[in-house]
Amino acid sequence: MKNQLTYYKTTVTAGLLFCISGICAQELPNRQQGAAILYEQMEYARAAEVLEPLVDRKRPRTEDMELLAKSHLQINRYDRALNWYTRVVQQADVSPVSLEEYATVLQLNGRYDEAKDHYTQLLQSRTSDPSIVKAIEGVDSAMVWMQHPTGHQLTNLKAINSASSDFGFRPQAGAAIYATEADHSQSDVAGMTGKPYLRLFEVQQDGDQGWRDPQLMTGSFNRFDYHVGPVAVRPSDQAMYITRTAGGRLSAKSKGDGVKWSTRNLEIKIYKKEGLDWVASDFPYNKVDQYSVGHAAFSPDGNILYFSSDMPGGKGGADIWYCQKQDDGSWGVPRNAGEQINSSGNELFPSTYGTDTLFFSSDGHVGMGGLDVFRVVGSGVQFSAPVNLGFPLNSSADDFAFVLEEFNEDGNQGYLASNRIGGMGSDDVYHFAYSKPKIQITLEVEARDKKTGEHLSGAAVTLLDKQAQTVAKAFTDPQGRIRFSLEKNTPYDIQGEQKGYHLDRVSQPAVRALRDTTVYLRLDLQPISTVGERFVLDDIFYDFDKHHIRPDAALVLDQLVSTLRSNPSLAIELSSHTDSRGSDAYNMRLSQRRAQAAVDYLVRSGIARERMVAKGYGESRLVNRCSDGLSCNEVEHQANRRTEIEVLRY
Repeated sequence: MKNQLTYYKTTVTAGLLFCISGICAQELPNRQQGAAILYEQMEYARAAEVLEPLVDRKRPRTEDMELLAKSHLQINRYDRALNWYTRVVQQADVSPVSLEEYATVLQLNGRYDEAKDHYTQLLQSRTSDPSIVKAIEGVDSAMVWMQHPTGHQLTNLKAINSASSDFGFRPQAGAAIYATEADHSQSDVAGMTGKPYLRLFEVQQDGDQGWRDPQLMTGSFNRFDYHVGPVAVRPSDQAMYITRTAGGRLSAKSKGDGVKWSTRNLEIKIYKKEGLDWVASDFPYNKVDQYSVGHAAFSPDGNILYFSSDMPGGKGGADIWYCQKQDDGSWGVPRNAGEQINSSGNELFPSTYGTDTLFFSSDGHVGMGGLDVFRVVGSGVQFSAPVNLGFPLNSSADDFAFVLEEFNEDGNQGYLASNRIGGMGSDDVYHFAYSKPKIQITLEVEARDKKTGEHLSGAAVTLLDKQAQTVAKAFTDPQGRIRFSLEKNTPYDIQGEQKGYHLDRVSQPAVRALRDTTVYLRLDLQPISTVGERFVLDDIFYDFDKHHIRPDAALVLDQLVSTLRSNPSLAIELSSHTDSRGSDAYNMRLSQRRAQAAVDYLVRSGIARERMVAKGYGESRLVNRCSDGLSCNEVEHQANRRTEIEVLRY
C-alpha cells in the first residue's frame, strides 16, 4: 500500500462503460483504448484484465505491456509488475519512465543487487538526481539490514487475513478492530482494486496472541457506499475516529474520450455510542473538496490527535499533522509535525507509545523499498531524527499500521501490516515479537556449481520461514559461504540464486539445541548457460490422468519464472514425461497437455511465449529399465514421471 491517501481515493465513473466481461466493443474503438481509459480513471484492476489477452501474442505492443506493468504496480502487485517490467525493458522502444520504474520494482521485490545496477545506470544520464541517489542509499542500507536482522519473529495472523487487504489492527480489552476488503456480502467492488470496499471487522482474543471469530461490525458506520477504515479509539470516551472515503461532494472532476469521472478524498468521521447505535459527527478539519484527512492516532492521554493529510502547508505528499485538545474539549488548529518527520514523500499511519515515542510509515526517508516504519522521540514539532526499524519489521514492500503493544529490556511485541512476499494476499496483519536469545544457533551455507562442484562467490542466499517470509538475505563470500543466525525449534527454507544458474532451494529442519550449535548446509545450483544442458525440474506433480497445475507444482514453476526473469536471454524446452503404464499414444497426448499447461502458466506469469517450447515425450525417454512388460516398484516409475528443462538459447 504505497499511499492510502491516494490508493483509496475512489474512482466513480459516469455513464455506461462496463460490460460484465469487460470493455464493450460497441462502446469503445478497441481494447487498447479501453484499457488506457480505465487506467486514467484509476480502474487499475479492470485495466489489467483487459490488457492480459493483448500481451499473450507473438509480438505484443510495448505500450500494452508497459500499461499492464504499471497497472499491477499501482495496486501493489509487485511480483506481477516485475514479471512484465522485465519483458518491457528488453524492448527497443521502451520508455525512459519504464526504465526507472523497473529499477523501483526490482527494489520493491527485494532484488537489491539488480536494483542498484539499474539505478547506477540511470544515474549516468541523470547525474546527482536526488531521487536516484536516495534510492541507491536505500538499496545499500537494505542489504546491510537484511544481512543483520533485528531478530524479531513475525507471525501472519491467518485467522483474520484474507486474499484481499487486511490492516489497521487495533487491540483493545480482549478484542481488536481492523479494516479488511474480505468478502462481506456486499455487491459493489472498487474498480481500482477489483475487491470489495473496506469495512471494519472485530475479532476476539484467544490465548496470548491467538485471535478467532472475525465478524463484520454491525454499527451504522459500516453501512456506507465506499471504503470504511482504519479506526482509532479515543481513550477518554471510546469515541471511534474512522477514516473513510468521503461521500457527497466530489473533490475533482476529469473528462477524456467522452467519459467523465470523479475522485473522492478521505475524511475522518467521529462516532460515539448512544444507546444501541452510533451517532456520527465530522472532524472539524475535513475539507473533502480540497484534500484528504485520515489515519487518526491518539497520545496515551487522548489530548493529542495525530493524523495524515495532504492539506496545504505540508512538506511534500501526505504529512503527519497533529491537533491539541482545547479546554472546551474541541480540537485546536492542525499543526504540521515538522521536517524531522515529514519529507517530500508520504508520511502515513502514525501511532504512539508512552509519552514521547511516535511511529509512522514513510516512503520519503531512506528505506528498503515501499513504505517503511520509522521511530522518533519527542513531541509537538520537536522530534529526534527518524530511525528506520530495520529488517524484518521493514521489508522491500510496504510496511505500515505499526502498533507497539509491549516494550521492556527483555523484548517487545506488537502488530503491523505488510504486503511482503509470502503473505496470504494483499496487505496482511502480522504479530511481531522479540526476545533476547539465550542460545546461539548458526547456519553455515555453502553454494556450489552442481556440475563442477566449484564454489560460487556472490550468490544471493535467502533464509525463509515456512510461510515463505524472508528472514535474512546475504551474498556468499569468495569461498562461496555465508552464515545466518537461526531460532531454535524453527524450520527454515534456504534459497540460492546466481545469474547463469537455476536457483536451488532446500529445507532445514528445526534445530532443538541445548547449547550453542553450528549447522552446515550445501546449495547446488544448476548451470543454464550452455545450449543443450538438461536438468529435471523436481517436484512437479500432477493428479492422476490430469494436466492442470496443482498448487505445489505452481511453487516450483514460480522458481522457474524467477530464473527466466533473471536470465532474459534464456530460451528453453519444457518437456513432460510419463512412465510406461498406459498406451504409447495416450501417454504422448497426456504429456503434451501437461507440458503445454506448464508453459501457459509461465506465460501468465509474464514470460514471453516465444522463449519456451512445450514438448510431450510420453514414455519415449525412460531413464531406467521400466519399459512395457517389466515389473517395477512405484519409486522406479516415479523417476520416469518427470518434467525436464533443456536450454535452447542463452
